[in-house]
Amino acid sequence: MPPDLGPAPLDARLGGVLGGRTAKAIEKAFGYRTVGEFLEHAPRRYAERGALTALDSLAIGESVTIVAEVIDVRERTMRARRGSILEAKIGDGKGLLTLTFFNQGWRTKDLVPGARGIFAGKVSDYRGARQLAHPDYELFERDDPRATADPEDEEAIRWSRQPIPIYPATASLTSWQIAKAIAVVLDTLPDLPDPIPAQARTRLGLVPFRRALELLHRPEKVADFKRAQDALRYREAFVLQTALVQRRIAARATAATRRTASPGGILERFDASLPFTLTDDQRAVGGEIAHDLAGEWPMHRLVQGEVGSGKTLVAIRAMLTVAESGGQSALIAPTEVLAAQHLRSIVKFLGPDLAAELRPVILTGSQSTDERRRALLAAASGSSRLVVGTHALLGDRVDFAELGLVVVDEQHRFGVEQREALRTKGATPPHVLVLTATPIPRTVAMTVFGDLDVSTITGLPSGRAGVETFAVGLAEHPGWEGRIWSRMAEELAAGRQAFVVCPAIDDAHAEDDGGPAPDADPTAEGAEAPRRAPATVLATAERMRAMPVLDGRRIEVLHGRMAAEDKDRVMTAFAAGEVDVLVATTVIEVGVDVPNASMMAVLDADRFGVSQLHQLRGRIGRGRYAGVCLLVTTAEAETTARERVDAVAASDDGFELARVDLELRREGDVLGERQSGGRSSLNLLRVVEHADLIVDARGEAERVLEPDPELRDHPALREALARRLDESDAAFLGKN
Repeated sequence: MPPDLGPAPLDARLGGVLGGRTAKAIEKAFGYRTVGEFLEHAPRRYAERGALTALDSLAIGESVTIVAEVIDVRERTMRARRGSILEAKIGDGKGLLTLTFFNQGWRTKDLVPGARGIFAGKVSDYRGARQLAHPDYELFERDDPRATADPEDEEAIRWSRQPIPIYPATASLTSWQIAKAIAVVLDTLPDLPDPIPAQARTRLGLVPFRRALELLHRPEKVADFKRAQDALRYREAFVLQTALVQRRIAARATAATRRTASPGGILERFDASLPFTLTDDQRAVGGEIAHDLAGEWPMHRLVQGEVGSGKTLVAIRAMLTVAESGGQSALIAPTEVLAAQHLRSIVKFLGPDLAAELRPVILTGSQSTDERRRALLAAASGSSRLVVGTHALLGDRVDFAELGLVVVDEQHRFGVEQREALRTKGATPPHVLVLTATPIPRTVAMTVFGDLDVSTITGLPSGRAGVETFAVGLAEHPGWEGRIWSRMAEELAAGRQAFVVCPAIDDAHAEDDGGPAPDADPTAEGAEAPRRAPATVLATAERMRAMPVLDGRRIEVLHGRMAAEDKDRVMTAFAAGEVDVLVATTVIEVGVDVPNASMMAVLDADRFGVSQLHQLRGRIGRGRYAGVCLLVTTAEAETTARERVDAVAASDDGFELARVDLELRREGDVLGERQSGGRSSLNLLRVVEHADLIVDARGEAERVLEPDPELRDHPALREALARRLDESDAAFLGKN
């Protein structure tokens, strides 16, 4: 008699169903502890039975799972080294395949001629013959009808067409062991309430939840698991969007201090002083922000836009609106270089009169004691209404007189806890404006930042010459390296300046805020490990100073381990044209604005992510001179690392690159703090591929929550939500 799983069968412990030993093995391999978690372990693919597979036509390099019969088994001693090789030939009536095992002669006890089973492995070629080296296999028991089935028998034909679920597995837990455990769990599982409203299921033609689990893990035909995937994928999107919409509703239940600009006030004076006209997008987004600031609840808005599209200007206008009502704004940036650049930009935009009135100050970790004391006093007293800083703004000693707006620049560089620490420094919840130059496709924004309103600046200010980008593949063209430096010399001879970007400072130190970006995802399946030590700032600068083609040029370095005053000195000199070439890590990735810089060479470009490369090249072509960006790489053609570089060279559309980027890597954990790399919290859902489904699920979640925000009339959805969001995910949604 199967065990009673109680009132919440999906929350039942695996040990009570499978036994302690199996449950511990599953938890060790995948972290699953409950029935619900284990049933979400979806097959990564489905294989056809060997009766329909021509073994002699299998593609080399293909991972296969086949049903076949052992034809012949032989063991021989290796000549070149100690040990033996066991070779077993298997066949399916259409061809032969060799199984090869090293020093595993004991397998002759079960691999005997006539035995049938399922064999899984990667096809390779050995001396012109196809083989599986050290494959996994499961032999059928003698009394299993599959072991002796007549190929012409109707039952055998039906069985041969039944898809075999192939699960993500480990060395100690094979796919078929997982399948057996899943079958035991399914046999104990009662009917389950479906969190998707019946009306939506009917409209979309989705099978019920319990039936979908059965068809996912034990399909009879191909159409079965496809129907299961459709239903479970929509359920995943619907539950996730419900969580995000619910958080948005909760945020709007909090009162905020209304902030509005007055005729003839600070904002109007600022706009009148600008030497240029705002773009249409800047005006539209500014209007959306102004509407939010004047609202009843705190603004939570994400502004995304291309590099150089004017997001900082939009943020300054928001901060001036807050300043008119006596409020303060805190702008937090990920690096001291960027924070200092923001302060310079703000002071420049404001002009001497407004700057003296608003007293913008900066707070960083490397300031002297006196400088830090003055900045802390200006923030706490309210005499400074614009405070710019780095992580130092998060310190316990940092207080504000009336914090009305938090601006987070390059939000992906900050953890949830850090953003929350700054937000809670307001006596009443401040408005929050998040900026990102990493373009995000609409459905990604809906999924990752679903409780934020999203504004997009697509246009660029007039007068920008743009950038041409080229991939310099040294693997196939090693002779091209010299041309990199002669091309740079040509730009310098024309009176312009250049950047050289390296992924590391020196041989011993990778840059803390540089190196491979999170979006490079070097651990992802298919990613290639770097083949040699990365180019470093210090060694590259020394080598460049010795190049005859760059003789006499002023070459300086910039990286995260330099003292703040040294960074500021170098950046000021570069901006003033006193430095010809700046060799740097990615500290120059965002915010650095030098219109005379027209060339960039990114060394070991394959070590960076797509969005990071796109942001880096945004540092050039910002004035009237066209930019040239050379992405230098030794990555081999047709590798994932090279595809990233080629994608950036082929397009300057940040939103298209964001889509390509997601296709080249995993989405990462879209809820919790693990926002890139690692195991994705998304199971069957893919935010680019299933865009239409996400939009539909979002609308359905809004329809459900509008009359019932606490889900009192939807207990199944409420339980699914609680199960989907563990404590850390719930905290993330509450703080984002």
